[in-house]
Parts: sequence; C-alpha cells; structure tokens
Amino acid sequence: MKTMKTMKKLVLVSLMGVALAASAAALKTDPAKSSVSATFKQMNVPIESKFKKYTVAIDYDAAKPDASKATVEVETASLDMGDPEYNKEVTKKEWFNSAQFPKATFVSSAIKSAGAGKLNVTGKLTIKGKTADITFPLTVKTEGGKQVFDGALPIKRLAYNIGEGEWKDTSMVADDVTIKFHVVAGQ
Repeated sequence: MKTMKTMKKLVLVSLMGVALAASAAALKTDPAKSSVSATFKQMNVPIESKFKKYTVAIDYDAAKPDASKATVEVETASLDMGDPEYNKEVTKKEWFNSAQFPKATFVSSAIKSAGAGKLNVTGKLTIKGKTADITFPLTVKTEGGKQVFDGALPIKRLAYNIGEGEWKDTSMVADDVTIKFHVVAGQ
C-alpha cells in the first residue's frame, strides 16, 4: 500500500515538474509595449491602423529556435482607423464581417533560424474563414531582459475576401496589405 502511495506521489511530482518546465519556456507578452497593425493604401495614400485587442502566445528559446511556437489572435472589430464611422465600417460583412468572424488567427507550424537575430516563420493565417499557408521573416533581439520580435507579413486582402462587392475595386483600396507587429515578451 505504501509503495502505491509513494508511486502516485512520484508521478504527481513528475507531472508538476513537466508542467513547470513547459510553462517556464512560454513568454508573457507586454501589451503596453507591443502592437499589431495593418498598413494599406487608400486612394494611393498609405494608412496604418492599429488593432486594439489581440493576444500573442510565444514559446521561444533562443538556444532551440526550431522548437519554438507562436499563436496570434486578433479581434477584427478592434481595428482603429482613427474615426468611429470607419471603425464601424470595417466590421461590416463587406470587410471583416466581425459578427461572423470575430478573430483572425495565425498558428505557427515551423520557426527556423535564419542567422543571428533572424527567424523564418511558417504557419497558417486565417482571416474571415479563409486559411492560407504563409512564411515570413522575423527579427528577434533581447532588450532589458525581454525578447523583442518584429515582423511584417504582406498579404493580398482579396485572397481573404476583405473588401467584397464594390470594395473589390483596388483603385480605392489597394489589394496589398502589410500586417506589422512588434511584440515585447519575457518571463
């Protein structure tokens, strides 16, 4: 009987150790210092708009970048165009259709070293119910004991049905959009 209790305790302690080790690798994002934005051209004028609500989960070890993972969720209704009417417009069916597709997501499938301070990230990007495999470069550096990740992901908005109906016309709003992110994270 004592042996069974001792064994159960050992298993429990081992599981707790594994859980702690796994959580130690996950980095906590600093939302005050991080940002996610979309840059595009409207009538050939560049516009950058920030998303106010997003979550980033990063499991990164500089010594083993190939074992790293990242997940990003962006609330589509949180895009701040600088005007309440525009903010409301982009949530409509023709644009993000935020009622039906409240989040855009990215889930990494591979993160590979591309030299000092550089990574190549591959994964699945889902926006408005459309999923595509993407790869993009990412830089990483250490500042003040935290990891700083910077990247820019070019996409075609029409590939994700962003801008339906009359908004498919790319002379008003260009098809090219760059999703930029600056993520500061640490233990």
